[in-house]
Amino acid sequence: MSYGERRSFRSAPVNLGEEYEVDVTEKSYRGDAGIAKIEGFVIIVPGSNIGDHMRVKISRIGRNYAIGDVVKAP
Repeated sequence: MSYGERRSFRSAPVNLGEEYEVDVTEKSYRGDAGIAKIEGFVIIVPGSNIGDHMRVKISRIGRNYAIGDVVKAP
């Protein structure tokens, strides 16, 4: 990337405050959260484990990830 060239970041496929159903497929590096993906976008779900299927509410959106709080677990 040359000087002055901007790197484009795609917008998040989730919206702050909205709820989504997700499947946790990975564990975070520290092991304290599960990782789900929506259209390839990372959703960090604290306190979840691999294999969990749940409904989460997006509480924070970062540049390349979002935090989802559990609303309803099976």
